[in-house]
Amino acid sequence: MLHKKLTPKPVPSATAGYTLMELIIVVIMIGILSAIAAPAWLQFVNVRRLNTGQYQIYHAMQEAKRNATRDKVKWQVSIREVNEQVQWAVHRAESGYSIPNTVNWHNLDPHIQVYKDQNDQSKCETTFHQDTRACPTTGPWHVQFNYQGNTNGQMGQITLVPKDDSQIQRCVYVSTLIGTLRMGEDNDKPRNDKYCY
Repeated sequence: MLHKKLTPKPVPSATAGYTLMELIIVVIMIGILSAIAAPAWLQFVNVRRLNTGQYQIYHAMQEAKRNATRDKVKWQVSIREVNEQVQWAVHRAESGYSIPNTVNWHNLDPHIQVYKDQNDQSKCETTFHQDTRACPTTGPWHVQFNYQGNTNGQMGQITLVPKDDSQIQRCVYVSTLIGTLRMGEDNDKPRNDKYCY
């Protein structure tokens, strides 16, 4: 009968494991990698938020245009900022550009705002009709579509930016009198004094 030789289990060493210096190095490396990746991640998140807001405004304008041709009356898209929250609504147009009290407002992401350059009054990327012509303002901004889907002479754009970075822009604009809608983004060179097209 053969006997198996038993080997003793190794006794754990008092020096086994990680040293404090090794842990500090790992924490520092994680911190450096996080500092490098955080701005790129923040920009990615901001772009996603802006794209979503841009699509919401664009589809609201398409809805107003469809409703106007379907019902054979004017429909309006209204956009405003209330307590730093951008809101939009699609509703039948009243006399002038007034907004009925029964309008159902929808919120965009709270990290988005309408672009306004606080230092340069002439640099107004948002050019939709508003009750006051001063820029910057909190709106409301309006665009109306008549029974043919035309804009009654109103052309312009609404430009959205993240609250923490006005360099990233997304815009929705009415580019022709027949109500052609387009979406645009920030560019390095201006076209017609606008950087979002």
